[in-house]
Amino acid sequence: MSTGPVWSTDRIRDALGSPVLAQRFVRELRRTPARELPALLAKWQDIAERTLASVERGRQAAAAQEAGRQVPGEWIDITQKVQDDAAAVRSRGASVS
Repeated sequence: MSTGPVWSTDRIRDALGSPVLAQRFVRELRRTPARELPALLAKWQDIAERTLASVERGRQAAAAQEAGRQVPGEWIDITQKVQDDAAAVRSRGASVS
């Protein structure tokens, strides 16, 4: 867990981004015995923090790409593999869209 901003159940729920994931969090929160709440909240805070970090990395990548700069991070280009796989499928007579 970070020592940054204070996390509340509302902040965790909102940071999850996905309504389905937020509902799952709230459902688990309501069904968890009181003695197990600290562990549950720590788990979901970690998920929320990682979600926010991923969103920020995505925004940075989009900004870099839009500015014509190298997208930050390590990326493995598998374009050729995808094209080779598609060609192999087509050679067997299957349709690839």
